[in-house]
Amino acid sequence: MTDLSRVTAWIDGYLQAWNSNDPAHIGALFTEDAEYYTAPFRPPWRGRGRIVESWLADRDEPGETVFDWRPVTVTDEVAIVQGTTAYPDRTYSNLWVIRLDADGRCREFTEWWMEHPAPAAG
Repeated sequence: MTDLSRVTAWIDGYLQAWNSNDPAHIGALFTEDAEYYTAPFRPPWRGRGRIVESWLADRDEPGETVFDWRPVTVTDEVAIVQGTTAYPDRTYSNLWVIRLDADGRCREFTEWWMEHPAPAAG
């Protein structure tokens, strides 16, 4: 069963993995057969090993980002969160669709992201 406390714990783990790039932290987030969609219509990274490998191939540097989020909806089956990811030179709005298993690991994750327009030169 998914609830806000489980989603919060999972996102806390995700942020730890994002800021450490530690394969063990990344792998602990996902089920063995998880699917990670990096965009809604791209083929997913399938399986924990592939997720870890792909994450590390396109990783952010620790401390490079600030991520703020809030839940949009949390049901027994799915959580949708809205977030903002700020890099030093760009910002993104995010929607994450998260499906957790009974142990609190993610079995399916989809990220929808939109880059904010650059500020007008002043």
